[in-house]
Amino acid sequence: MSLRSRRGFRANSTPLPYTFVVAKPGSKARASKRPVLNGEVDAAFYEALDGEWRKVGLAAPARRALVDAKLYKVSDLRKITLSDLTNLHGMGKSAIARLTNLMEAKKIRFR
Repeated sequence: MSLRSRRGFRANSTPLPYTFVVAKPGSKARASKRPVLNGEVDAAFYEALDGEWRKVGLAAPARRALVDAKLYKVSDLRKITLSDLTNLHGMGKSAIARLTNLMEAKKIRFR
């Protein structure tokens, strides 16, 4: 069989240096802009930039999505709209609720 799994492996073969992005029907596929090799994310890159998001308590996918969008602190959220934030791959309901509550506390609004 030469079918590829979600992680980019072929049956009885060596791992391929890419991953697949599974999208819902009718939506655009989105992926991280950072290199992913065999399903592993470059954690050192994100750890250097997501310090404020860690303090807030966001999950790793949400932190990576914000860093990929070049949003490194709460005040950077002024640059985008709420719909832009919800469209980021990795942003779930919990992360969006946490960020909007934090923005309200700091009296910051979306664009």
